[in-house]
Amino acid sequence: MTAAPLTARPAPPHPSPRSGTTAILAIILVGYFMVILDNSIVITGLPHIRTDLNLTTEALAWVQDAYLLTFGGLLLLGARAGDILGRRRMFVAGLALFTLASVAVGLAPTGGTLVAARAVQGIGAAVLAPSTLALLTASFPEGPERTRATAAYGAVAGIGASVGLVGGGLLADLVSWRAGFLVNLPVGILMLVAGLRVLPETPRSPGRFDVPGALLATAGPAALVYGFVRAAEDGWTSPVTLTAIGAGALLLVGLVAVERTARQPVMPLTLFASRERVGAYAARMLFIGAMMGFFLLTSQYLQDERGFSALTAGLAFFPMTVVNFVVALAVPRLQRRTSGPLLLVAGLVLATAGMGWLATVDAATSYALGVALPMALIGAGQGLAFGPLTASGIAGVEPAQAGAASGVVNSVHQLGGALGMSLVLAVSSSYGGAMLAGTVLLGAALIAAVALVLPTTSRARHRPAGYQQGLPHPADPS
Repeated sequence: MTAAPLTARPAPPHPSPRSGTTAILAIILVGYFMVILDNSIVITGLPHIRTDLNLTTEALAWVQDAYLLTFGGLLLLGARAGDILGRRRMFVAGLALFTLASVAVGLAPTGGTLVAARAVQGIGAAVLAPSTLALLTASFPEGPERTRATAAYGAVAGIGASVGLVGGGLLADLVSWRAGFLVNLPVGILMLVAGLRVLPETPRSPGRFDVPGALLATAGPAALVYGFVRAAEDGWTSPVTLTAIGAGALLLVGLVAVERTARQPVMPLTLFASRERVGAYAARMLFIGAMMGFFLLTSQYLQDERGFSALTAGLAFFPMTVVNFVVALAVPRLQRRTSGPLLLVAGLVLATAGMGWLATVDAATSYALGVALPMALIGAGQGLAFGPLTASGIAGVEPAQAGAASGVVNSVHQLGGALGMSLVLAVSSSYGGAMLAGTVLLGAALIAAVALVLPTTSRARHRPAGYQQGLPHPADPS
């Protein structure tokens, strides 16, 4: 299948040939995988970056924080741009910027250049990430096809982070920490060529940008992320932390007020009319917060406390990666037997148990018993949770709002990551204490997931005979 020229009529949103949809899904998943990978690949390489560029602890934190700040702050704007300008066009633009910024990161001669390049990389990711999920929503109608596609997308969200830790440690020890970013150049070029040839352009939404909404949607999350970042460095009671978080909250309140009257809102408030989607957003933010804190702290613990090299620390995550992959592959089959929200609850229960188990580790605990086994539980939890989280986050969304919905999903993903990292760093004086903080986050995510399950199971009891799973019923409020 070839893409329609930019001046021609947009291609149909649901390509019929099976080979065409498979190619589309592959490109979407690889593009998203690049974004998720570069969110975690830097973690196991941080000790090498610190030594190579002679960075202070605060400067080293900004290597990750600069990416989170621009990524989280610009997501809703990037999603709206896809709705107006075309999602394939924004996918290509975001991928090109992300790839070039990755090369700049890999060649950075100083810490300042590295942080600036990571910020630009975050801008590219803010355009690329919502385009991937919006293209998936537009290309796969609700039902079994979308169930399989969102399960694969959710698997990438979990597996990408794990692979990033393993790959980051492997490359940092055997080649250089720079190699993890430079490898994006050939992959990015290949995906740009494939995307232009295969991806269909989606219909554009007529109209203009909601400028006030776009500014508030950018400034609000950016202020919150900055506040979370400062909390990790200065504490939660710091005036800078409190001012940033307070400003972020006020800006988001202003965003809601503006979007109520906007004719073409950057964040349609109807997205929050479904309890299923709201529950998925809350559960995703808390779950990602716990996972990002777990990744960062466990990597540092293995290297600083147990003396693991970056390579060995990366490989130490292998039990979680393998279990995550195997379970994620089974999710589409499991969803044919039970509901996605119930799988989500089961996944969060497993992940919470694994995190709580890790909180008990001490110097005398063996790796196999104290680290590998709880990691396997966390991997199983990730594998079960991410697909249903993604599916519930876009459930019942109109095609015209696919970009906005994907922007919200990715925004809560990044806000959760920033919250989790700042929380565990704020209590990282003891490894067990930080793991307990992660367990609290997972417990809160579990509560949100239970709230998600209640309305969906209630609707299931009232669905008529012959209702086809995955297809919306005319009376279904979501």
